[in-house]
Amino acid sequence: MKNLVIMKRLTMFLVCLNLALLARSQQLPVYSQYLYNKFLINPAHAGSDGLTSYNITAREQWVGYAGAPRTFSVSGQTRILKKKYRLKQNIFDQTVYVPKTEGRVGFGGYIFSDRNGLVQRTGFQTSYSYHLWLEDYTQISMGLAITGYHYKINVDETSFRESNEPLLSDNLRRGVFIPDVDFGIYVLNPGYEVGFSVLQLAGAAARLGNNSNGNYWMDRHYYLFGSFSLPSGAKAKLKPSTLIKISEQFRPQADIGLTYVYDTKFWMGMSYRTGSSIVTNIGMKYVNSRIKMTSVYLGYSFDFAISKIQRVTYGTHEIVIALKLGDSARRFRWKDRY
Repeated sequence: MKNLVIMKRLTMFLVCLNLALLARSQQLPVYSQYLYNKFLINPAHAGSDGLTSYNITAREQWVGYAGAPRTFSVSGQTRILKKKYRLKQNIFDQTVYVPKTEGRVGFGGYIFSDRNGLVQRTGFQTSYSYHLWLEDYTQISMGLAITGYHYKINVDETSFRESNEPLLSDNLRRGVFIPDVDFGIYVLNPGYEVGFSVLQLAGAAARLGNNSNGNYWMDRHYYLFGSFSLPSGAKAKLKPSTLIKISEQFRPQADIGLTYVYDTKFWMGMSYRTGSSIVTNIGMKYVNSRIKMTSVYLGYSFDFAISKIQRVTYGTHEIVIALKLGDSARRFRWKDRY
């Protein structure tokens, strides 16, 4: 009987320790193929390229390691383009054609499921973006998103029933709903792109147990992204990129990568995630000639951890499938897409 009590206390201690570590570590999902769906880290990207896009992302982190992060998301975004032109008198009493919609508004949203150890988050995001031209070839976008998710601790309810175990209360087992806000800015140019975003801006908190146990705070996360294109032959180009992530705990992490793109239909690249892993990715674009301006994108990435955890895992795998409607050379302003 005494051994049973000791084992139970030890189990409780390990669970509490795990919760504490998770609460102050990876709060948000990590994506290795953010280059091909920046909307997941920046709401301003919604509709920025003038296309209607649907993306599925599945990520299995540290395969073979019990309780490792697992993420699945389905997203969609679009833009209200210029249409339904009408005649109008301008200030010089001239008759001109103007669109009823200015082509400046974008919308997007996604649903996701993210599991990290004992923590399970299932939720949604809905975004609004507004796009302006700084000059003929440069567009700036601003986006605001409302997020909400169900936060739950996955434990065996039959294992902890005593009243002196408030950390694993019934409320937390059932889960709590947490709302929050994201904000982003995104600059797009044929030769480069730069984005900055703040996720979990409101810093919402989920209370673990009763008042004596304090709060689990959702830290703000800051993302700074940039990439540019270097011509490398008639149809090829090299694309260096950097993504810097910083949380309120000031734990900076950077992804520094280089991608080779051929004829916009095939790409392969490699990046280094500081203190974490080396990432390789490959992808292709398929254009259906029977369906006008419709493309399917397939991407795969493999993360090789450079920390001690690599000894007990088979790496991290991520798959992206995307459908883009309206894909053609008429992408930027000089082709009058918007």
